[in-house]
Amino acid sequence: MLKPLGDRVLVRPSKAEEKTSGGILLPDTAQKKPQEGEVLAVGSGKVLDNGKRVPVSVKVGDTVIYSKYSGTEVRLGREDLILLDEDSILAIRGK
Repeated sequence: MLKPLGDRVLVRPSKAEEKTSGGILLPDTAQKKPQEGEVLAVGSGKVLDNGKRVPVSVKVGDTVIYSKYSGTEVRLGREDLILLDEDSILAIRGK
């Protein structure tokens, strides 16, 4: 597993919708890029100019919504993951 540094967060994106509500199968090129996923790992937080560390506000297991084209895609084994800056996370989905 990867351990993010600083204020970065490792996220497993949700699966893209493969069918429309009417049941039509969508090719990969027509599928919307997911903007939601599960937090797998978090960094230790951002270090401020005064040396204090601010912890990341999400935790492992949270489902987050993030900016559409943010982050860096990484492949770990057979799994595609996204490494995001905490600033790219827009919301935490409630349970």
